[in-house]
Amino acid sequence: MRIDLHCHSTASDGTDTPAELVLGAAAAGLDVVALTDHDTTRGYAEAIAALPEGLTLVTGAELSCRVDGISMHMLAYLFDPEEPALLAERELVRDDRVPRARGMVAKLNELGVPVTWEQVERIAAGGSVGRPHVATALVELGVVPTVGDAFTEEWLADGGRAYVEKHETDPFEAIRLVKGAGGVAVFAHPAAAKRGRTVPESVIAELAAAGLDGIEVDHMDHDADARTRLRGLAEELGLLVTGSSDYHGSRKTVSLGEYTTDPEVYGEITRRATGAFPVPGTGGA
Repeated sequence: MRIDLHCHSTASDGTDTPAELVLGAAAAGLDVVALTDHDTTRGYAEAIAALPEGLTLVTGAELSCRVDGISMHMLAYLFDPEEPALLAERELVRDDRVPRARGMVAKLNELGVPVTWEQVERIAAGGSVGRPHVATALVELGVVPTVGDAFTEEWLADGGRAYVEKHETDPFEAIRLVKGAGGVAVFAHPAAAKRGRTVPESVIAELAAAGLDGIEVDHMDHDADARTRLRGLAEELGLLVTGSSDYHGSRKTVSLGEYTTDPEVYGEITRRATGAFPVPGTGGA
């Protein structure tokens, strides 16, 4: 089995629609794909309707968190999307995304960059607006050559000249909420140092004690040394190890299925989840 547990669609900051994502996953030879848009479940219905036979969909979300001033992301799998407490927290985070993006536009204007809110809105195309949409605007304007080049201290990285904070969930609270909704919690790309400061291993140990299920190890932002270190940490803490593409369509160079999760780990994730079940494809609606 080939299993990719971290992918984004136009419901947040990917460039493929949910339907295009699942069809692309099948074409890439995947057996299981997870839809994990940022703080939203809006893409579920479209993905399920288009799900081809032979492909299984894992519903999820990537939750925006912050601990000790450090941003981090929590992958939540197979939770009940209508559970009130987790739903309310996701809505709180999403509601803060628009004023935050507008704030980044204002800061860029102060720096002499002629980006407009209308441009960012067009790029987001109704998705959950975020920094990648602002970064894409910078690419369109020729300010930076790629989206990744916008995530520096000069521009949009944490603490950068055009950075604006947003509401982010305490990760200990996120674990509690995900578990309360019957889901499974996995710390996304914990050693992605090029994105900014990373969470210390001592905090990961505390998160494990609080119920964290796993950590994402095989990821494009982790080099070989980081993967080896994280595998050792996962073994020490009794955490599951996942691998995922973190696919965003044309917004990143990584391909669907470039990094994958072991089938035994996937099986354990499905065994632990009680909020939802993986959806088998039946050929689409």
